Amino acid sequence: MALYVEKVPNRSSRPTFLLREAHREGKRVRKKTLANLTGWPEHSLGALRRVLAGDKMVGVDDVFSIERSWPHGHVEAVLGTIRKLGLDTLIASRRSRSRDLVVAMIVARVLDPCSKLATTRAWECTTLAQEMNVAGADVDELYDALDWLCARQDRIQNKLVKLHLKAGGRALYDVSSSSYWGRHCPLAAFGYNRDGRRDRPSIVYGVLTNREGCPVVIDVFAGNTADPATVPPQIARLCERFDLERVVLVGDRGTLTQARIESLREHPQLGWISALRAPQIRKLVEQGTLQLSLFDRQNLAEISSPDYPGERLVVCHNPLLADERRRKRDELLAATEAQLARIATEAARRTKAPLSNEALALKVGKVIGRKKMEKHFQIAIENGRLSWTRDQVAIEQEQALDGIYVIRTSETPVDVPAPDAVRGYKDLSHVERAFRTLKGVDLRVRPIFHRVEDHVRAHFFLCLLAYYVEWHMRRALAPMLFDDEDLPKDRATRDPVAPAQPSPEARRKKLERRSADDGLPLHSFHSLLAALATRVRNRCRVKKPGLTQSFEQITELDELQKKAFGLLGLFPG
Repeated sequence: MALYVEKVPNRSSRPTFLLREAHREGKRVRKKTLANLTGWPEHSLGALRRVLAGDKMVGVDDVFSIERSWPHGHVEAVLGTIRKLGLDTLIASRRSRSRDLVVAMIVARVLDPCSKLATTRAWECTTLAQEMNVAGADVDELYDALDWLCARQDRIQNKLVKLHLKAGGRALYDVSSSSYWGRHCPLAAFGYNRDGRRDRPSIVYGVLTNREGCPVVIDVFAGNTADPATVPPQIARLCERFDLERVVLVGDRGTLTQARIESLREHPQLGWISALRAPQIRKLVEQGTLQLSLFDRQNLAEISSPDYPGERLVVCHNPLLADERRRKRDELLAATEAQLARIATEAARRTKAPLSNEALALKVGKVIGRKKMEKHFQIAIENGRLSWTRDQVAIEQEQALDGIYVIRTSETPVDVPAPDAVRGYKDLSHVERAFRTLKGVDLRVRPIFHRVEDHVRAHFFLCLLAYYVEWHMRRALAPMLFDDEDLPKDRATRDPVAPAQPSPEARRKKLERRSADDGLPLHSFHSLLAALATRVRNRCRVKKPGLTQSFEQITELDELQKKAFGLLGLFPG
């Protein structure tokens, strides 16, 4: 008598699996069905077949145990990208303990930005400490590595500029600031805090990128440094350190002021693209140089003015921007009047102890200053009473310029046509994205706690290098992200003044949330890293008397991970 599992095929449904008993009666074989096993999972059927065939079965837990697991796939992706880019050898041509620590900190900053002390704990929870041989490193070693990196910053940035800034190309530059939470750093000072924290000192930093937004340089300044004062170091870097025939520096109107442009004129190999401020535009209108009738049939026109010799002025009009500014102004005017009414009511109630004119003026000044509406109101304070009227002439003058902006450039129409000048200025959005990434949840350049100036500079530079890696990864992984893959091509061809519109592919991504070619779910950058982290390295130990042998096993790639590594150009074993 023999027991076995028999597979009975069906034409239009799943095969049937039966446990049968067979015995021989003379020349005939008799079969008896003992159970229907069709509902059993495949691995259970396979195990039963092996038992019935006489194989000795043991439980998995009786053969080996998993001693520990480390998330590995996200480390593999970021570290592989660094090596593919050659960033590790760009930092230092020879491997050393300091270089390993710096590269490990860059990877950690992309994966899970945190303090230096927390970094030494976090990378022990992934394979990063093993891959970079930095297990057991303490925080003092990390600070020593920051000192080592700070001493090499200029050399590394010079290499990045040579790689990504080509002759005749454009360099984008912008400035931001972040709050400082310590007390002893000489760079921390009270100034214009872009975090909106008037109670905290800040540190100013400027980022230089190429036209596509690839970061190449970061400079750190004291918190009370004005934006225009950060430009001369960039001029010196581009003119004195690099032998570039021609570079066009793009900066916003607050950074490339008239004084900075005059200094740019002293360097013939440097051009610029910037914009005029509102008072300068109003002056052009009053002089008759800029006529609003230009926009009756077009949204872009080129003019010239003797006030700007050797420059081209490209005037643009965006009606949607005009509507938005008009709406905001109306809301601010209404909000300001509502607060003025409350102040006037309070002053009128105080008959026994009336407000002095000085105290009332102080309250009014805070309101109109906060809303920046003082230019649109005529305020009268007399005998502790408040009255006001709107300055309709000033409002109409400002309203006439709504939606109008003027791009100024030193470049000829042959080198930079008028539409390209506008596109070049709008490319500053790449630098703004860099600031969002540095300051947001991605790399978290803030809060800043370092006390030593060199450590602060090295911290910012480390964040820039991490963004450099993330920037390249985002471009490679764009088909798996919600990013608009057609955006670089559309920017070069679409109307430079009209509001940007998402491409059809971007709309489809937002609607379907899956990739078109394979149906895999789309991700944000960090949720994709989390999906890669499910590729785990396991340390297993054989359970056999007298043996203490252990081995490592990495989980196989799933379809999403295969696609991600393929897009990154990495082929893990």
